[in-house]
Amino acid sequence: MNKLPGIKLFEMNGKTAIITGGSKGLGLAMAEALASAGSNTFLVSRNLKECDESAEKIEKLYGTQSMGFEADVSNQEEMEAMAQACIGKFGGIDVLINSAGINIRGAIEELTLADFQKVMDINVTGTWLASKAVIPTMKAQKNGRIINLASTLGVVGLANRTPYTASKGAIVNMTKALALELAPWAINVNAICPGPFLTEMNVPIAGTEESNKFIVGATALARWGELAEIQGAALFLASDAASYMVGTIMPVDGGWVAK
Repeated sequence: MNKLPGIKLFEMNGKTAIITGGSKGLGLAMAEALASAGSNTFLVSRNLKECDESAEKIEKLYGTQSMGFEADVSNQEEMEAMAQACIGKFGGIDVLINSAGINIRGAIEELTLADFQKVMDINVTGTWLASKAVIPTMKAQKNGRIINLASTLGVVGLANRTPYTASKGAIVNMTKALALELAPWAINVNAICPGPFLTEMNVPIAGTEESNKFIVGATALARWGELAEIQGAALFLASDAASYMVGTIMPVDGGWVAK
């Protein structure tokens, strides 16, 4: 390959990325990172208004094309429609970031089966269905990037998080299996394991004794991550700079796993 290191390795000009859960939080932060490098972005969530507003923001800030799309990641027909809409708008799909996710907290005896299933449907089934929808296009191109959002809690445990930890542990191993399956088509599948980022999902527990001790206190940096701090990892894995990264589980966690 003989590529020289440099900023061009991170250029995304002419590329197109789908980001599920892309209208806010970590998903939007990662979409902005790719847009800043020249990528078109296709933002997906169940709230079309939020998607459209975020797409408009990206276009104004970075001068790249962006489009919002309303879909439920746990619905196979809607994931297939997502892929076709993206191809219709941009002509292809180069990157998929599976960022859509939810968390329902509580002791196991307090949670219902419906609670557990809801988390698995969005976090696990949704990742599987979105990936399934884009893979035919990536195979035809003989190139692609799939980036799954796992979690530090897919690697370590935490009390009162059985649905979430189970779902993110599944994403870790799904990533490895899918990476081996798709490598012959030069489709690189990797995962990011975010630590404690102060997203909308985590606002309810911010500042509580539990979060201070068992979440923020578990990191070497002893603080919440800022949304911008996920951007470098996402851009790296989406770009040519990560062409030899396959099945990697990358913590971006302030040192939680190391500690």
